[in-house]
Amino acid sequence: MSKPVRIALVGATGLIGQSLIRTAVNRSDVRIVAIARREVPLPPGARMEVLVAQPEGWDDAIAAANADVLVCALGTTIRQVGGDQAAFRAVDQGLVLAVARAAKAAHVRQMIVISSIGADMAAKNFYLRVKGEVEQALAKIGITRLDIVRPGLLRGARGERRIGERLAMIVSPLTDLLLHGGFRKYRSVKAATVARAIIGLAKEKPAGRFVYEHDAILRAARKAGD
Repeated sequence: MSKPVRIALVGATGLIGQSLIRTAVNRSDVRIVAIARREVPLPPGARMEVLVAQPEGWDDAIAAANADVLVCALGTTIRQVGGDQAAFRAVDQGLVLAVARAAKAAHVRQMIVISSIGADMAAKNFYLRVKGEVEQALAKIGITRLDIVRPGLLRGARGERRIGERLAMIVSPLTDLLLHGGFRKYRSVKAATVARAIIGLAKEKPAGRFVYEHDAILRAARKAGD
């Protein structure tokens, strides 16, 4: 029996992070080590490590995790930071890149980062422009394998209330049916499906930079197995 893949997870308290933790319960092929500012809510049956540290200490925590893969599910919203673009960049750009550099220094072979559909350095939308800039910067850090996951609307229960997203989730089964061809990538996806895709990707070996949008996320999820 092969040893489990060790995954260092930053962003463990968010929708994707919590979904990944739940998905890993009772799996013998992955071992999660969460790195967070505070204690992380754990589901029944979860067997994992949690390293609690402030972001300035995450370099040491990432090194201590001795991980094969680093999963970055960090992210905030403009609304959460009160419209402060600098505060948004501090998390979605500054902290994400700091985590990537720490992973490189710790000789972590692979990084899986949650981005967004539509990420583009040339985008007029500030959120998508920052996501595109981050993707570009991550590619220059030199991690052996970089997997960029670009989901559309994420479906799942969040810890905080986002009324707009909740309404979008309600109508998404109908709107998804209208998205065909090149627009399929904008379809919504369950957070649990993205979590399974992360596990599937954590088993991949080829070096390089890879981007996963809707259909590719579904294929990666199927590779996760049980």
